[in-house]
Amino acid sequence: MAIDAADKANILAEALPYIRQFAGKTIVIKYGGNAMTDDALKEGFAKDVVLLKLVGMNPVVVHGGGPQINDLLARVGKQGEFIQGMRVTDAETMEVVEMVLGGLVNKEIVSLINKHGGKAVGVTGKDGHFIRARKLFLKAEGEEAIDIGQVGEIESIDPSLVSLLDSQDFIPVVAPIGVGMDGEAYNINADLVAGKLAETLKAEKLVLMTNTPGVLDKSGQLLTGLTAQRIDELFADGTISGGMLPKISSALDAAKSGVNTVHIIDGRVKHALLLEILTAAGVGTMIRA
Repeated sequence: MAIDAADKANILAEALPYIRQFAGKTIVIKYGGNAMTDDALKEGFAKDVVLLKLVGMNPVVVHGGGPQINDLLARVGKQGEFIQGMRVTDAETMEVVEMVLGGLVNKEIVSLINKHGGKAVGVTGKDGHFIRARKLFLKAEGEEAIDIGQVGEIESIDPSLVSLLDSQDFIPVVAPIGVGMDGEAYNINADLVAGKLAETLKAEKLVLMTNTPGVLDKSGQLLTGLTAQRIDELFADGTISGGMLPKISSALDAAKSGVNTVHIIDGRVKHALLLEILTAAGVGTMIRA
């Protein structure tokens, strides 16, 4: 479908108030799902991030890499195991996680953004020890805490490295690997890192890209706007479960901790990021405290 010049002008005009409103503001984007594995979507995402930077916003990208980790594990004869949406990470798996997240995936995203005119820099939480972590134990009702290996929870994030990159017009691309007291690496859920980073940077928005249209009710209908209270109800009645648990939990924590709005959007939609931030339509669920 061809768009004529007048339609293009209208689209740009519609974006103007949003560009003005969010200029100079930090937007933390959790990048994952199909948007990370489909070539056309990857190119579109990189262009979107560069555009946000060029119109004066400060995008910070936090990425996962689950499918890529699974692929490399399979090649070395290991199978990924998950408990409560978290990857069980023994020492051998941690080596694979670091190779994939800190190397392969991170550098691909950096290269794509740079190819489209941005100045991206890849970091992990080990750089400058900016993501401090400790071992995470999962809790199960009536059972002892579950040890899932080198999986971390965030103790603290030092925002100075990311803020420095932002201030020099770089686009930080963060791999969710934390560092412990003795320098040991921890695999941290990327949604949790994105949420805590958004809180620490006092971000205007946290955007979580997923493989679903957003948060769905029990009949599969999209819930476009949610409050903290409504989310607590959806947890209680089991509407939100599985892999969505860490995603919605981090979204809720961010909304309660000063991030103005949190968006859970469908990364399978081309230019989902621009649609959510620069238009009235949006393509997902918006969460406010």
